[in-house]
Amino acid sequence: MKSLLFLVLISLCWAEPHPGNSSLEHERIVHIQENGPRLLVVAEQAKIFSHRGGNVTLPCKFYHEHTSAGGSGTHRIRVKWTKLTYDYLKEVDVFVAMGHHRKSYGSYQGRVSLRESSENDASLVIANIMLEDYGRYKCEVIEGLEDDTAVVTLNLEGVVFPYSPRLGRYNLNFHEAQRACAEQDSVMASFDQLYDAWRSGLDWCNAGWLSDGSVQYPITKPREPCGGKNTVPGVRNYGFWDKEKSRYDVFCFTSNFNGRFYYLIHPTKLTYDEAVQACLKDGSQIAKVGQIFAAWKLLGYDRCDAGWLADGSVRYPISRPRKRCSPSEAAVRFVGFPDKKHKLYGVYCFRAYN
Repeated sequence: MKSLLFLVLISLCWAEPHPGNSSLEHERIVHIQENGPRLLVVAEQAKIFSHRGGNVTLPCKFYHEHTSAGGSGTHRIRVKWTKLTYDYLKEVDVFVAMGHHRKSYGSYQGRVSLRESSENDASLVIANIMLEDYGRYKCEVIEGLEDDTAVVTLNLEGVVFPYSPRLGRYNLNFHEAQRACAEQDSVMASFDQLYDAWRSGLDWCNAGWLSDGSVQYPITKPREPCGGKNTVPGVRNYGFWDKEKSRYDVFCFTSNFNGRFYYLIHPTKLTYDEAVQACLKDGSQIAKVGQIFAAWKLLGYDRCDAGWLADGSVRYPISRPRKRCSPSEAAVRFVGFPDKKHKLYGVYCFRAYN
């Protein structure tokens, strides 16, 4: 029995991988350095606010716990920025840097770089911000076997608005809702954006898609048709529904724009086709729903004249409530989807700046 135990011990000793044996590729030797510098990644601000078309810097710096230097000097440092999605198992690559090598991805190409104000600065600069840039970003710094991360949220100043198509309420599946927002110069709103809009007074009884695939609606004045008059105000949640088969309205989000929104002064009222041509003749295009909401909310645009918009709806923006012009509240008033060939209205145009 003793002889058998001795042979087992000998076998175990020979089975231990030798550091100098390069043929054992499947083995890995991990060196643990308990008292060495530990990499720390820090975001000085958790939230950054900006607007469409602007430039922004998402802060990120890295340190070693036992030293003030940016790096230990023994390994090349790799910086990777990704955008987090609602599916926490997925991330969207934004930017990677290692030494002199730089690479940006997707819609971020040509718009992102590292600030590098110091040797430990990994802050990301984003130029010409797009509506789709809104969200949470992860800064990851890797040095040798050490790595750490920090998360920064990019918020955009803007406005959330409910939208339903000409067909009426509850006619959009998730993918159609995405397209509907894009066609109106906006993107699908996130829950955080809808929640902020509710806190600012948005009250809407129709349920709509959000960008995470949920269906919700904001109520500031509880009433019987909207969840019951005895319920508390809040954002009501229908949960997550089939993106192909389920049909609801949608909540869109838009920010400021690089252009001029205006009501076209014209000698006569116009049909829809005449309105489109009138804007083109004036060097513009017929305005979109997102643009009238942005002009109303962000610029205080106020006009009591109802006018055609690109989706065939007729609306007008009121920032100063008054008699016969939305006497009770500031709002973008919705007239409806009139007959395009026979009904006559004014028109709102939009001229983009180069």
